[in-house]
Amino acid sequence: MSSPSLASYIVKRPWLHRFMKPLANWYGNAAGYRQLGLKADDLLPEENDTVLLALKRLPPNEAYDRVFRLRRALQHSMQHNLLPKNEWTTPEQDTPYLSSIIKEIEKEMAEREDLEALVIQKRTKNASQ
Repeated sequence: MSSPSLASYIVKRPWLHRFMKPLANWYGNAAGYRQLGLKADDLLPEENDTVLLALKRLPPNEAYDRVFRLRRALQHSMQHNLLPKNEWTTPEQDTPYLSSIIKEIEKEMAEREDLEALVIQKRTKNASQ
């Protein structure tokens, strides 16, 4: 599920971070999901088993907020209009709430695969003894 990211590379270099921040904000606004009141994690496809499991692990209030945002965005999208400007998602509000859970689940799945692939061999006594 996780894709390679240059974010850690950019954040470690302040000059590059200062250069990329306005570009990232412009791209986030140009994507259009913030004008519908959505967060970036709302756009993750739910067909993935990892995402479905992460959605089940969400706290109830966060799950409710997510469903509310999605339904409101769908309604406005079907009406071909945007939310009023004061209801748009700001970059400060657009925080990841599902990505950390997805990373946790991916680590658990990798650990489970490693444990399932573990081969246990019975120790044999040496012939010299």
